[in-house]
Amino acid sequence: MAEHFDVVVLGGGPGGYAAALYGAAAGLNIAMVEESRVGGTCLHKGCIPAKELLQTAEVLRTVREAKEFGVDVGEPTLDLATSLARKQTVVDRLTKGLESLLKGRKVTVVPGTGTVVDAAAHYVMVSDGTELTGDALILATGSATRSIPGFDFDGERILSSDHVLTMDRVPGRVAIIGGGAIGCEFASYLADVGSEVTVLEALPSILPGVDKQVADVVARSFKKRRITVETGITVTGYDAGDALTLHAHRGDETGDLEVEAIIVSVGRRPRSENLGLEGSGVGVDSRGFIEVDDHLRTAVAGVYAVGDVVATPALAHVGFAEAIVAIKTILGEDVVPIDYDRVPWGIYCHPEVAFTGLTEQAAIDRGYDVETSVHRFLGNSRAILIGETDGIVKIVAEKGTGVILGVHIAGPWATELIAEGYLAVNWEATASDLGALIHAHPTLSELFGESALALTGRSLHG
Repeated sequence: MAEHFDVVVLGGGPGGYAAALYGAAAGLNIAMVEESRVGGTCLHKGCIPAKELLQTAEVLRTVREAKEFGVDVGEPTLDLATSLARKQTVVDRLTKGLESLLKGRKVTVVPGTGTVVDAAAHYVMVSDGTELTGDALILATGSATRSIPGFDFDGERILSSDHVLTMDRVPGRVAIIGGGAIGCEFASYLADVGSEVTVLEALPSILPGVDKQVADVVARSFKKRRITVETGITVTGYDAGDALTLHAHRGDETGDLEVEAIIVSVGRRPRSENLGLEGSGVGVDSRGFIEVDDHLRTAVAGVYAVGDVVATPALAHVGFAEAIVAIKTILGEDVVPIDYDRVPWGIYCHPEVAFTGLTEQAAIDRGYDVETSVHRFLGNSRAILIGETDGIVKIVAEKGTGVILGVHIAGPWATELIAEGYLAVNWEATASDLGALIHAHPTLSELFGESALALTGRSLHG
């Protein structure tokens, strides 16, 4: 006999566990099926371990530059084994905390892989033989690494993002295929710890989708740090010998690059295969994404999908938000659908990048008459004090109304500073609204205030 719950959740990553926790907080009886430890890609093979390594790189960089502040500690050395051990300690600590939260809210966590046997009946079979049914079913099976033809991962020299996070030595020369967020984070990390890095991007610039002025800041910074960036590049294959010879071309030009390791960073694919969705009535598009409406409902009544398995920004916090929308819909509560244009993004390379809302070009493409304000950290007193002056704050506003359409930051602690921009964009604040507000001095955040004030026609320092 199948055990019945109010909600059955397949997957214990950010979307899945957020649905379980939020639903349980509302009094729902929830079962969550997870094939590994709870936390998903973000906690075990993504956000958290990657940021730990990037934090190691930041500490190393800070110590190297400490003499400028009158603190002479000599040339630092990297103990990568210690960093990897710390990374695992952080992951284990957060995992145990999440397990305790789930237990405290009486979520039934079922170990194993779940398959949908009957979508209409919300009937799931777990790999250990456990049978589950629910009044509702939430699919939150996440994503997996993706490669390109001819570059099968071997975990030794052809690496996925998963492999980079467990790499126990620093390669002397490395090529990164893909200059998106993950590729740039890896490039930044590896350059700091001693690799000679080349980033190969097929599109005209790195960080596609990021405002051009912000992406340009990162590109200039990478150049100063001797990170080679090649754009408009198509990679065609490689030869393996004592070293790897990577073959690529730009237009009619061809060239080879000799490296010790190749990292393929071309995005991730949804994990919708082998779920039992064929013929179930649940729509799956040609790329493998489960099709949902703005309430995360699939075409089958009572079946929802959230997180990386749907074609929305592959961000843990988006998974959290989608889980809340799904649970509130199940409860029959009023729901405000997520405006995906306005979600906050964070990229943890050096300098950091964060943004929310429309880029300048996207706003123009949508027919807005725009005005922009750009202020540089070069003149910000706190940035000068901490020795991190690369970067900008850029505000995109509608001309005439002053409504803030987008906020784009490259620079120190950009991923923390974006919170104010996120509120401004989502509350449809105007430049005048923001310009009247006081920002503490000296802080990095006052550069946002300066940028808003400039849009009113008067400014102080810029």
